[in-house]
Amino acid sequence: MATAEKSVIVVGIDDSEHSFYALNWAIDHFCAPFASNPPYNLVVVHAKPSPISVVGLAGPGAADVLPFVETDLKTIATRVIEKAKKICISKSVNDLLVEMVEGDARNVLCEAVEKHHASILVVGSHGYGAIKRAVLGSVSDYCAHHAHCSVMIVKKPKIKH
Repeated sequence: MATAEKSVIVVGIDDSEHSFYALNWAIDHFCAPFASNPPYNLVVVHAKPSPISVVGLAGPGAADVLPFVETDLKTIATRVIEKAKKICISKSVNDLLVEMVEGDARNVLCEAVEKHHASILVVGSHGYGAIKRAVLGSVSDYCAHHAHCSVMIVKKPKIKH
């Protein structure tokens, strides 16, 4: 008897606590309850910004800065990927794929959904206000409108004072 193909969940991560909260949440709700045989394959995706997108096309001297920015971005990306792997292993999620793709997170995540035929995309919410969201753009908002699957936006609970 052939085994049914498992559905895929893509989880988008960056170096924020919000994205790691979303990763933990996705594992706790979609993988952990099923112990040794979760019904989902987990794909964790980190979008590494390009150095030019970080520096911008600022005049003279910008080219001199790019190698340093690239080194920093690679260091951050490696740290993000390693942290994600540790979280997954600590929760006994061993059947996972972790990808680092250079580009804008909005496009990278939507492309990952297509590439892996994902059923669900999970992203964290930074909780930006309207002005900051309008200026920076919201990855979760973009994905909710453009990804060809269901999108789960996981919000970290606010600490009550």
